[in-house]
Parts: sequence; C-alpha cells; structure tokens
Amino acid sequence: MTSLVFDGLEESGGNPLDILEMIINQNEWPYERAGDEEITVAVTGEWCDFHIRFFWLMEENMLQSAGMLDMRVPDSKRANMLEVMNLVNERLVLGHFSIWTEDNTVMFRSTQMLTGSLQDTVHVCEQVTQVILGECNRYYPVFQFVLWAGKSPREALEAALLETVGHA
Repeated sequence: MTSLVFDGLEESGGNPLDILEMIINQNEWPYERAGDEEITVAVTGEWCDFHIRFFWLMEENMLQSAGMLDMRVPDSKRANMLEVMNLVNERLVLGHFSIWTEDNTVMFRSTQMLTGSLQDTVHVCEQVTQVILGECNRYYPVFQFVLWAGKSPREALEAALLETVGHA
C-alpha cells in the first residue's frame, strides 16, 4: 500500500488545500494548484499511476476528492464494470467508485463536511487521502479482471480479494 507521510501543521489559513499541499510536499508527489479551490496530485500506486483532485467548496465547507485511475471503460464492458463497482461500493465505508461519463474513466469519489477545528481538518485531510490511496490500490485489480481478463464481476471480486491463510 502507498504510505502517507505528514509531520503536522503549525498554521493554516483555514483552507484544507493548504493542509493537503503540505501532505503532498512531504510525500514528494508532483502536483498543480489552481488557486484556492483546487489541487491535483499525481501518485504512483501499487498497480498504476493515478491522479487525485481535491476541490474546496468554501461556502458549503466541503472538501470533494476524486481519485482518477488510468483506466478507460469501453462501451462493451460498461455493464459489467457498473455491476462490479456496485459490488465494490457495498464494501466501502467512505466514498464510492464510478465511471466519469465525459471520458469513461474510473474514479473514486468522496465528499467530506469540515465542521471542526483545524486539528479535525488535518485529520480529515489525512484520512481522505489515505482512503483514496488504499481503495484505488485495493480495487484496481478487480476492475482489470473485468476489463482485460474477461471475468464476471463476482469472479473478479473473488479473485482479486482472495486472502491467503498461513505461510508458504
């Protein structure tokens, strides 16, 4: 699993993107910041590179995030991908996978309300980043099995999430 590094915070202007920018810098991930509302970061995952986009909706006090996998869904596989995403989403506590209709890419999305202190915001930023990294890395093989190995949604989920017992 891709590990997350963050050594703390001294001062932030209340914008969670400032906190995320510190997390990104400490992990030495390349990124682009588009003002006070958006930051996009490139992360090397276990199976592929992906991009995470964070959006700060100041008036609503919400942080939206989208982890975009380097994976496009052809029309012929769309029904199976939607079925496997539904099976995966039933297992998730935070966020969900979907297909972005504009370019048929697979993405993990989440929205968080920020209602607490600065320390609570730091925790939310760390948590949402870790969840995106973890879920994208965990479920990427499931989606690949459907797209490229021709497995049914249930077969893909079972094969990719097979847990081994004991030691070899």
